[in-house]
Amino acid sequence: MPRTADIRGVVQLAAGAVAGVSRIAEGVHQSVWSTLGVTGGTTAQRTGGLTGLIYASVRGVAQLLGKGVDTLLATLRPLLDSADAAPPDSPQREAVLAALNGVMGDRLAASHNPLATPMTLRVEGTALDWQTPPPDWRPTGKVLLLVHGLCMNDLQWQPHPAPSAASAAGAMGHAQALASALGYTPVYLRYNTGLHTSQNGRELAAQLTQLAAYWPVPLEEIAVLAHSMGGLVTRSAVHYAAQQRLPWLPHLKHMVFLGTPHHGAPLERAGNWIDVLLGSTHFSKPFARLTALRSAGITDLRYGNLLDADWQGQVRSQVPGQAQGQAKRRRNCDRRLPLPDGIACYAAAAAVAAKRGLVAERLTGDGLVPLRSALGQHDDAQRNLHFAKAAQTIFYRTNHIALLHSPAVTAQLIAWLTPAHAAR
Repeated sequence: MPRTADIRGVVQLAAGAVAGVSRIAEGVHQSVWSTLGVTGGTTAQRTGGLTGLIYASVRGVAQLLGKGVDTLLATLRPLLDSADAAPPDSPQREAVLAALNGVMGDRLAASHNPLATPMTLRVEGTALDWQTPPPDWRPTGKVLLLVHGLCMNDLQWQPHPAPSAASAAGAMGHAQALASALGYTPVYLRYNTGLHTSQNGRELAAQLTQLAAYWPVPLEEIAVLAHSMGGLVTRSAVHYAAQQRLPWLPHLKHMVFLGTPHHGAPLERAGNWIDVLLGSTHFSKPFARLTALRSAGITDLRYGNLLDADWQGQVRSQVPGQAQGQAKRRRNCDRRLPLPDGIACYAAAAAVAAKRGLVAERLTGDGLVPLRSALGQHDDAQRNLHFAKAAQTIFYRTNHIALLHSPAVTAQLIAWLTPAHAAR
């Protein structure tokens, strides 16, 4: 059944835009049911039966906003208690929350909405509780931290089931393959991708301080595998850890970036990020209706922002109703943050094209991130990240999302992280 906290969060959103949000939520709900062969209501985006009645009640009751959240919940609770829905931690529900947080997570956090995703370290599908770790968990001294990208969550690192035994190696996934081949213990980060990169970077630095203090066996090393926005969050965390001399930083030996827009993602200007990422699953497609919104995380992604100073005092662009002159005041910040010394850094870029050229390099890239941005290359030599030649590679005929599960990427990761390999 729907969780009361979820419904309370939706009702809080309703104070600003009840009808629109309820239609979006209903569209997501029906998308989930459609994958199971369940028919909907009178239109493609409307649910039927009891579920449809619930959404109709939300829209109707919400017109009387003076009743307040608690009264509205009391009115709906009998219906909610009888409704069937995905389990609380199902991939469907988590995909919906990840999409919502990516689009408007800063607003959710600012209003203390229960739908806002808190940052957590996770193992075996649950948040890591240092007091009560999973009973069958056998960690090693080598930590592999996996950091997801915009509008995504930790569950999306898991590959789709392999259609045949021949593809079983690819179906194992990056984390499992690295654990098997090199003895890493996977730890997944889940976070609100709608917040500023620097906010998430500071919080990640604090979370890793806790990890270093409470890791149950002597900590030998930390390696980070970061996809897309996750790479920016990781670089931000390293910067703030160095400033504060946090104890986990000396343990960090490797950082691998998969499709990270180090110098920004200009395709975000046309809304392509939201259109592609939200359209990648049945559960998040209805959130594409929110493409007019731009969370703090999305605008940071556009410019490759890493630090508080990159956005404080700046005018946010692409805000509905904002004057064109104001939007033009926003510029890619000129602050330079090089790759950290003493840490092996690797860049994996993808290109939907078959070979490198003007189209692949400047225009399409992996469909979202230009090749040069993913490789840390810049026309200004002082802003070039200077990945070692052996520490960068391009996967052709591959898109941004495919970097998460490609067997070719898995093989490259094993080659890079094998101890005999030196990146820098």
